[in-house]
Amino acid sequence: MAAPLADRIRPSDLDEVVGQLHILGEGKALRRILESGHIPNLIFYGPSGVGKTTVARIIAERANMRLHKLNGTTASTADIKAVVEELDTFAGMNGILLYLDEIQYFNKRQQQTLLEYIENGRITLIASTTENPYFYVYNAILSRSTVFEFKSVEPQEIERAVRRGFALLQEELDAPLLVDESVYGHIARACGGDVRKALNAVELCVLAGARDENGITVTEDTARQLAQRSAMRYDREGDEHYDIISAYQKSMRGSDTDAALHYLARLLEAGDLPSACRRLMVCACEDVGLAYPQIIPIVKAAVDIALQVGLPEARLPLADAVILVCQAPKSNSGHDAIAAAMADVQAGKAGPVPRQLQNKHYDGAEVEKKGQFYQYPHSFPGHWVEQQYLPDSLKDAVYYVPGDNKNEQAFAAYWKEIKGQ
Repeated sequence: MAAPLADRIRPSDLDEVVGQLHILGEGKALRRILESGHIPNLIFYGPSGVGKTTVARIIAERANMRLHKLNGTTASTADIKAVVEELDTFAGMNGILLYLDEIQYFNKRQQQTLLEYIENGRITLIASTTENPYFYVYNAILSRSTVFEFKSVEPQEIERAVRRGFALLQEELDAPLLVDESVYGHIARACGGDVRKALNAVELCVLAGARDENGITVTEDTARQLAQRSAMRYDREGDEHYDIISAYQKSMRGSDTDAALHYLARLLEAGDLPSACRRLMVCACEDVGLAYPQIIPIVKAAVDIALQVGLPEARLPLADAVILVCQAPKSNSGHDAIAAAMADVQAGKAGPVPRQLQNKHYDGAEVEKKGQFYQYPHSFPGHWVEQQYLPDSLKDAVYYVPGDNKNEQAFAAYWKEIKGQ
């Protein structure tokens, strides 16, 4: 069985790698390190299909060291011991370079096994991971390694790889490939920054292309059918999940309707209805809040409808609610007020509930002035009477400061008049 196109076309030189110019461009840090001839311990972190394995292989193949390749998903402690045992042999006299793919799947004990040899320099580690290494890699290894983040590849860079892929397939098939010009750009945009996905789509397009005596024709329609969901990069447990829901709420908070709808669409396309609903309700309370308090039951009703009807129809009430949250006036006065109150409670600032507010209606023998002395506000003009509600230690605390929107300012003016301020 032939290897996938992405493997057959894998670059053998740094100049052939697409994207990652922020670390591999001329004069950039990683490139300077590699050109120095001295390879430190390296950890490559980023989404799949963006060149981590490719760059690691290029470095390993250039090194004048014994090369071992392990994958964290399949390697065992015995595999690690086999690497270590070579250190004192003729093969390992110049040191060993261990290329460890998916290091996040190595448990702590496996990582600790390597630590002594990484520390004394007898094993040089190049590891790659799709997960945040600061969460998944043992701290002692992190402290002895340099972490480089690989990013999603821009479409214009991916298009270079797409064109090379079609050219290689034409050469391998020894038949003309008649590719619509728009196909290159469509595949490059539809793969979500993942070069491997783009090259898989290239191979599928050629397999599905119309064949006749003139060659194989690949149309944009074929590319659309085969790459239609490739742009989705989403993992409910990974960084991408949290990045998207963070951008979703921040876009609503920032009143950018178009951006909020974009991130809502990404959540719904991934089938993550719970996250879309939960963050929407939080945003209605936290970021609109008292500037338009009626929005809270409105958004709750939209979420109820969405959960009742499910996808794909759920997109309709959620879109309405997201637009409403974006367009509504904003106030986080409620958020700030409860945050300040909780900070005092967590700091131990509490004290007994004032006697007039307590639930009991009798006093013990030790109380000289007996009676609750609670004043019922509805018995006074304006349904308000001045009395102490906070504990003595906090009686002058102020947590809520009205926002500068019409709604809260109207309430503030009303109470100033009632309280004679």
